[in-house]
Amino acid sequence: MSVDNSDKPDREQRGHSDATSTVHFGRKPFDNNGFVNTPVYRGSTVLFPTLELLISRDQPYTYGRRATPTTRALTEAIAALEGGHETILTSSGLQAVAAALLAFVEAGDSILMVDNVYQPTRKFCDTTLKRLGVTTVYYDPLIGAGIKDLITPTVRLIFTESPGSQTFEVQDIPAIANVAREAGLWLLMDNTWASPLYFKPFQHGVDVSIQAATKYIVGHADAMLGAVTGNARAAPYLDRIKEALGTSPGSEETYLALRGLRTLDVRLARHYEHGLDMARWLSERPEVRRVIHPALESDPGFALWKRDFLGASGLFAFVLEPPVSQHALAAFVDHLELFGMGYSWGGYESLIIPFDPRPYRTATQWTETGTALRIHIGLEDPNDLKRDLAAGFERLKAAT
Repeated sequence: MSVDNSDKPDREQRGHSDATSTVHFGRKPFDNNGFVNTPVYRGSTVLFPTLELLISRDQPYTYGRRATPTTRALTEAIAALEGGHETILTSSGLQAVAAALLAFVEAGDSILMVDNVYQPTRKFCDTTLKRLGVTTVYYDPLIGAGIKDLITPTVRLIFTESPGSQTFEVQDIPAIANVAREAGLWLLMDNTWASPLYFKPFQHGVDVSIQAATKYIVGHADAMLGAVTGNARAAPYLDRIKEALGTSPGSEETYLALRGLRTLDVRLARHYEHGLDMARWLSERPEVRRVIHPALESDPGFALWKRDFLGASGLFAFVLEPPVSQHALAAFVDHLELFGMGYSWGGYESLIIPFDPRPYRTATQWTETGTALRIHIGLEDPNDLKRDLAAGFERLKAAT
């Protein structure tokens, strides 16, 4: 028996909360025989029933690289959650950054890039974009409306990342958006830290929002994926670069992101709550000089975070009281039971890595003398995580 759903209003137009939207956006069960999850479509060739349709391409799917029902379910969901017009998918967060930048620049252009950007983004700018004749000018993440003084006739776009990679400075996105709009520039933002739930880029004047969907959207450390969402003005540029580069993530990775999206709201709430609790606990430890977490009242970025953000993720940093030798640092991190040492973040697991941004900052200086560590609080019991870190601090003191 067939079911007529033509009179059902589109869920994405009902104005539900994000908690509800993460469950329902992109799902059309009765287009898939009632199954609640969009099936995994694996394929390249899509057949056309007539020559007329082959020539006009006037059917929903024309080739696997362009779209499948699986990829379309995810792009529709992400675009709706972020409040954008259209989303394209890529095979990684870095590829999302690269595609977004390439969509808007050409030889002779220059871009304004925040100095605390994700390091591979900086490498892409300093190598690939440079070879293509695009100049990158790095700026202080705390510049705010003062970025107006950096605009020259060749500047094409402003790139933001808030909070910044590793050091978590919060940018005044609305102030920068006002400058970009007045100057007729594109405003791009890496929104991975907050996810589509805790920062709404298009409400703050951003034209293009970039997600390393590998992180919180996938949420299980088992797939690589990127997403670029644009407003109506930016969407044609994104569609054009998607066609030019042939960005096409795998069906399995796309499905894993859809699966992760369904629990994003509840997972992110736990990361937020336990991450902030851990930040407060660390700030009281005698071994810790400073905790860098935008949602801490003591953080320099707290006022902007409170004004613009709807929550915080589980990723932040802290600085140890100096001096700490490599031997002592190894004693601390090598024997942690629940914190792994590895790149990426946003999964269910807790992670920790040391970092030093001094070699790759050019517009600003990192002046901390203590050893800095980036930490991601996963979904484990926070008391167990505290006991693990406390034992690590004891090893650190013994080895100092």
